[in-house]
Amino acid sequence: MTKNESTVDRAIRAGISVTALGAGLSLGGIFTPPGAALLGVSVVSGVTAATGYCPLYTLLGISTAPTSA
Repeated sequence: MTKNESTVDRAIRAGISVTALGAGLSLGGIFTPPGAALLGVSVVSGVTAATGYCPLYTLLGISTAPTSA
């Protein structure tokens, strides 16, 4: 898996992850439908931020990672 996310992209995803987790917990935790959905958003964006790889970007042929020339 080649990294296809830039540092800025990864930082935004990390912010989304933390925000979604906080919102999900404040809406009653993971045992409510909105809380569970926000937990899912948090996990997916957190994993992609940590790895620097987004499978959807690969499917769409997008890369925000800097090119080495």
